Amino acid sequence: MSDTGRQSLTDKAGSALKPDSQKTTTEQLGDHVKGTGDSIASTFQPQSEKSTSQKAGDAVSGNSNNNDESLLAKAKNTVGLGEK
Repeated sequence: MSDTGRQSLTDKAGSALKPDSQKTTTEQLGDHVKGTGDSIASTFQPQSEKSTSQKAGDAVSGNSNNNDESLLAKAKNTVGLGEK
């Protein structure tokens, strides 16, 4: 379950599992907009107010906003599905 205003972990996983090369332009744009919105929400939501599952999701998706590549992005790049 995600916190109010945040992208659910299921949505994040579904987006990450489909290679960008198989996504339509609309899907890629939607993923970007949702990801950016979720990142902004993560920035403005204090850690103390995040649920345990949201903290875990932020750690996996890289929404801690410390400019580190997310674990999900690292995994996608390792198997050749990422943007790099």
